[in-house]
Amino acid sequence: MTVTGQEIADYVDRVRAALADLPPAVRDELTEDLPEHLAEVAAEADGTLVDRLGTPEAYAAELRAAAGADGERGRSSLDRRYSALRKRLAALLLGLDTRLGPLLGYASASEFLRPLRPAWWLVRGWLAALLISALLGEPSGLLPRLSGNVLAGLFLLAGTVLASVWLGHRSGGLRGWPRRLLRVGTAALLLFAVAALLNVDQHASSDEFRSYHEVSVGNPYDSIQDVFVYDEHGRLVPNARLFDQNGVPIRLGYPTCDDPRWQAAPPRNVYPYCPEQAPFALPMPSESAPPAPTDSPPAESAPTDSASPTPTPSGSAPATPTDSAPAAPTASAPTGAPERTPPEPIPTR
Repeated sequence: MTVTGQEIADYVDRVRAALADLPPAVRDELTEDLPEHLAEVAAEADGTLVDRLGTPEAYAAELRAAAGADGERGRSSLDRRYSALRKRLAALLLGLDTRLGPLLGYASASEFLRPLRPAWWLVRGWLAALLISALLGEPSGLLPRLSGNVLAGLFLLAGTVLASVWLGHRSGGLRGWPRRLLRVGTAALLLFAVAALLNVDQHASSDEFRSYHEVSVGNPYDSIQDVFVYDEHGRLVPNARLFDQNGVPIRLGYPTCDDPRWQAAPPRNVYPYCPEQAPFALPMPSESAPPAPTDSPPAESAPTDSASPTPTPSGSAPATPTDSAPAAPTASAPTGAPERTPPEPIPTR
């Protein structure tokens, strides 16, 4: 059974009649949001308002008890202005609701949104889990996390969704500050959802995501023009060659200096191309110069053990000494007086 607007108006009138003994300001304060509340209760489930909330007189007694014996008599001017502002805002929303309804094919926009309430309960639970995860400083994502654990985040998500569904079924009976607290929480979740969407859109349009899709192996070295290799003493190594683990030459950069050596096609794996453009002004190791020629003849090779020394007469010229090798051993001639030969015997007759 669908509750009509006339039934809601009759219920409000009976509640106000039951509160007729209160001051008009207090009565208006207690019933200012009653029509909206009754419309929400009627939209949540079938049945009459009396079945859901009880008789108007009983409902008025609950309002009286919540407000105190005589209600709030001494309200300030600020409270009155706030109450008037709420009434004007409620009237504005009601008019907007009735204008948007025909555009959606319904009498009011609230009738179009009424079947979507269970879906909103699920979304509200999901947003609540994400908000709790964000307040705990966990990384953002589509799923909440607890201490970096997705499984714990899923348990949190299940709990918040169940709590949201339970609260959705019982929100029609909330009055006073619990109902206001529910509205404040809903507004906070909506603001968090808008902030999360803006954050995702900002990251999606930033260079961080674009550079992630454009990453390749060679890109970090596209800006290299030359390679300078230094030894352990900080000296520039000329004509250095680079190879990878497979022995393939590594080719980086290109010559940018005016050097006649590079008029022909240079070997692109010899570095640096332009030594004068080295980032650190340190001398290159000097190339080893060839030994200067000497006037002395080369040293003779020393004889081997297999060659027997040849005796030379004492009057022969001595061998020319050299600094690089010792003189070859020679057999020296005998010196002093020659040996006497014994006289031959004279034959006798």
